[in-house]
Amino acid sequence: MFPKLFDLGPIGVYTYGVLLAAAYLVALQVGMVRARARGLDANRVMDIGIYCIISALVGAKLLLIIVDFDHFREDPAHLLSIIRSGGVYYGGFVLAVVVAFWFIRRHGLPLWQTCDAFAPGIVLAQAVGRMGCLMAGCCYGRPTELPWGITFTNTLAAANSGTPLGVALHPTQLYEAGAALVILGILLVGERRGRAFPGRTFWSYLLLYPAARFLIEFYRGDPRGTVLDFVSTSQFISLLLIPTSIVMLIVLSRSHTPEPTRTTARTRAA
Repeated sequence: MFPKLFDLGPIGVYTYGVLLAAAYLVALQVGMVRARARGLDANRVMDIGIYCIISALVGAKLLLIIVDFDHFREDPAHLLSIIRSGGVYYGGFVLAVVVAFWFIRRHGLPLWQTCDAFAPGIVLAQAVGRMGCLMAGCCYGRPTELPWGITFTNTLAAANSGTPLGVALHPTQLYEAGAALVILGILLVGERRGRAFPGRTFWSYLLLYPAARFLIEFYRGDPRGTVLDFVSTSQFISLLLIPTSIVMLIVLSRSHTPEPTRTTARTRAA
């Protein structure tokens, strides 16, 4: 764990911030490369990426305020800590998707093909971002006696994120980073197999990630809000996304008419 890289005079450069910036750049670069390969307008895709990065930052912090509203209401001074916090991932993702859909529709880009171009970059960025969480000590797990439990010792992490020190915890940051890499592999392999249709990669991501996130949440130990005192906020959103993704995959697969094979085309021409 290494929360701070170095100081530039009175300004501290934090590992989480650097890796979060790297995650956004990775997502943008992968999205642009895939977009070009699909014949999409690279300049428009770059614009979408920038809009999404800004909206993701805003949305993540807004959901954090909503989830921890009582905490911020009791002491408004804690709102200053949001500057250092990444926020809640789903808040950033949802707002970024809304903004992306608006931009895509406004500029006449193919909706699902554009979303498919970005999906692998998003999940790769999650893997990078969670390493930032590990370095900062945030998003920590519950105490565990398992041999791979991780013990944090840096007092800066305790001060910034409330990380328990000297206690072996589930490395939930690594759980999610590993899950993200597995999902990335599934998405890329899936694009080369089976019957492809626009939206399959995007909605497959929105099926696989929430399923993994729902399970990993059981091992999280940090306060992150609950819905009906039953599931965490992220688990609740995951429960909404999983069936929605299944329905969308079925609908899109049935509505897409595959192009005729060469043999079929020749037969018709004859």
